[in-house]
Amino acid sequence: MHMSSMFRAVVVVLTLGGSLAALPAASASASSEHGDGGSYLALGDSVPFGYNPLLVAPGVNPDVFVGYPELAAERTRPELDLVNAACPGETSTSLITGTRPDNGCQDYRQFVGGLHVAYPASQLAFATNWVGTHRHTRLVTLMIGANDLFVLQHQCDTSPDPNCITAGLPGVLGTIAANLTTIYGALRHAGYHGTLMAVTYYSLNYADPSATAVTTALDAVLATVTRAFGGVVADGFGELQRAAARAGGDTCAAGLLIRLSATTCDVHPTPAGARRLADAVVDAIGDHR
Repeated sequence: MHMSSMFRAVVVVLTLGGSLAALPAASASASSEHGDGGSYLALGDSVPFGYNPLLVAPGVNPDVFVGYPELAAERTRPELDLVNAACPGETSTSLITGTRPDNGCQDYRQFVGGLHVAYPASQLAFATNWVGTHRHTRLVTLMIGANDLFVLQHQCDTSPDPNCITAGLPGVLGTIAANLTTIYGALRHAGYHGTLMAVTYYSLNYADPSATAVTTALDAVLATVTRAFGGVVADGFGELQRAAARAGGDTCAAGLLIRLSATTCDVHPTPAGARRLADAVVDAIGDHR
């Protein structure tokens, strides 16, 4: 994921409400299957991957990257065996296709280092094969969509239209909703009947209404589609918001984002931030039992 406060002055798009309401009901509802062991499949982008720009080097061992899935898995009882298929820079489209354009996933796989688990094609192809052949899978979490917004931002960086992002946002959110439907539908079609869980994104600065509004719009799409498939939502947004309150809502100043200098932070969570996201996952598991 690459988040940025560059999304200032973007109006929250509410017109998606009608299209999201038309989503099909899940063909199979999620069932609470925790407590008897099994596996946990984590899907998504650089946040579940555990990406840390300070640790990136050619050939880096993926084990040095620890995200919220590792922290959450350790707290399940009995402990679930984690399979983390997330890829830095993955968009909702590239998760399905396994091809460019994305926001860096394929470049990372080719030029930097391996993922936590190896697979030759798309993340979705791996996921459907996994749940189809590992019937003991109890939990699938998904955090995806932020890179779709950053692809839009990159396109608008060279556009003469000052309203480029505002104009493009409804279409991007609609694409994310459609892709989430494809992803969840494929998992259910592959025979997965366990818990589907979306983890919502956090704001880089909760005191910045424009940046937070974009995050809120993305999270609303994640939540709506996930619930349409009988899934549950882990409130990553709320967890980091409460933790950032001591710094006036500034997620960086609260020590929840990786610091790059005395005045700047990366967009990825520190161990403290990742623990907050893990808290959200564990809480959602408990609420779903």
